[in-house]
Amino acid sequence: MNLKEKLISSFMAFENNTDVDIDSNVHDIRSDAISNFEAKGFPTKKEEEWKYTSLNSILKYDYSVFPKNNQSLEYKDIKVYFLHEIESYKIIFVDGVYSSFLSDTSHEIADICILSSALKRPKYKMVIDRYFGKIASKKESLTSLNTAFSKEGAFINIPKNTVLPKPIQIINFSTGAESEIMLQPRNLVIVGENSHVEIYERHQSLNNNVVLTNAVTEIFANKRAIVDFYKVQNDKKSASLVDNTYIQQKESSVVSVSTFSFGGKLTRNNLEFYHEGEHITSNLNGITIIEDKQHVDNHTLVNHKFENCESHELYKGIYDDASTGVFNGKVIVDKEAQKTNAYQQNDNILVGDKASINAKPQLEIFADDVKCSHGCTIGQMDENALFYMQSRGIPKKEAKALLLFAFGNDVVEKIKIPALKTRISKLIAKKLKVDFGFEM
Repeated sequence: MNLKEKLISSFMAFENNTDVDIDSNVHDIRSDAISNFEAKGFPTKKEEEWKYTSLNSILKYDYSVFPKNNQSLEYKDIKVYFLHEIESYKIIFVDGVYSSFLSDTSHEIADICILSSALKRPKYKMVIDRYFGKIASKKESLTSLNTAFSKEGAFINIPKNTVLPKPIQIINFSTGAESEIMLQPRNLVIVGENSHVEIYERHQSLNNNVVLTNAVTEIFANKRAIVDFYKVQNDKKSASLVDNTYIQQKESSVVSVSTFSFGGKLTRNNLEFYHEGEHITSNLNGITIIEDKQHVDNHTLVNHKFENCESHELYKGIYDDASTGVFNGKVIVDKEAQKTNAYQQNDNILVGDKASINAKPQLEIFADDVKCSHGCTIGQMDENALFYMQSRGIPKKEAKALLLFAFGNDVVEKIKIPALKTRISKLIAKKLKVDFGFEM
C-alpha cells in the first residue's frame, strides 16, 4: 500500500474518531477534500506549478498518520526554539497534539486557542462556517489532503478594535517518537476591523527521524486590520515541509508575511493573497540560505481585484554546495484594478559550483493605469568587493560573510519584533559559518 492509498483508507477512521458534529459544514468540506485528493493524488513534475520540485524522495516512507505515542517535553529543553526574550501568547503542539502545559492561550481580549476546541463548541459554529475552508485552494491536492484531515492547529479570532499587547507563537514540535511521521496542522486566523496581530510560526524536529509536515493556514484580514506573520524554517535535514498559506484582505488592510528558510530537506512554500477591497497593501518578504542538497521552493501569488492597492515582494536567496532553489512569483492585476502599484524582485547568489536556482517572476496585467515591475538577478560573489574588503584587513571568510549578510539585510530590516530581528540575524550568521564578534 503506497502513501496515497494509506491516507485514503485512513480517512474513514479519522472521521469516526473525530468529535465533530456530523451535520456540520466541516464534515462536508472534509469529504469533498478527500475526494479531490483521491482524484488528483500527490503533485508531480508533470504539473507546471511543480515543474522544478519532485516529492518522490519524501513520499517513499511509511509515515505514521496518527501518532501513537504521547511524549511530554520540558520547557527548559526546548526554550531555545521560543522567542523567550519577550512575553507572548503560545500555542504549542507536540507530535500534532496540543500541549496545554507548554502553551499560554487566552479568551480575554481575543480567542487565542486551538482549532479542535473551536470545531466542537457551538459558540464558534458561525465563525467556522463563515471562514473555514473558504480561501484554501481546491486545486492544490496537498491543501485538500490537509483539509480532509484537519482537526488540530491554531485558532485565532481577534475582535474589531483590538491591538494584541504581545505576539503569538505557534510552534509544532516533532519528538521522534515515531520513526516516520506525517503531521498536518491547520491554522485559522481571523483579524477584525482596526485590529493588529503579530504571529511567529515554527516547525521543529527534536531528532533526526523522518518528518513530513503538510500545513495549511487561512488568514482573514478585515477592514483596516494589520497582520505581521513571520515563518522561521530552520528544521533538521531529515524534515520536509509543505506550507500553504492563504490570505484574504478587506479594504485598507495591511498584511505582511516574511519567510526565513534555512533548514529542512525539502521545503515548499505556497503563499497566496486575494484582495477584496480598495487601498489594500500586501508585503511578501523572504530569505533562503541553504547548502548540501537542500531544496526550497517559494511559490507566491498576489491577485489584485480592486483599485488603488499595492503589493511589495522581495525574496533573496543564497545557495551553497549542491542546493536548489525555486522562485515562482505571480502577480495578477484584473481589469478593474486600476491604480495598482505592484513590485516584485527576486535576487539570488550561487555560492556553490553545483548550486542552482529556477526563477520565474510573472506579471499578468489586464488594467492599463498601473505601476507594475518585476525583476530577477542570479549571480555569484562580487570578487571586486571581496578583494576591496580583504585589502582593508578583513579576512576572506569574514569578508565573504559580511557581503552575504548585507545582501539579505534589507529583508531582515523589515522585521518589526526586535527579539526576532536579533534571532534571525544570528541564524544568518550561523548559516554563513561566521561569528561577526558584535551584537546584531
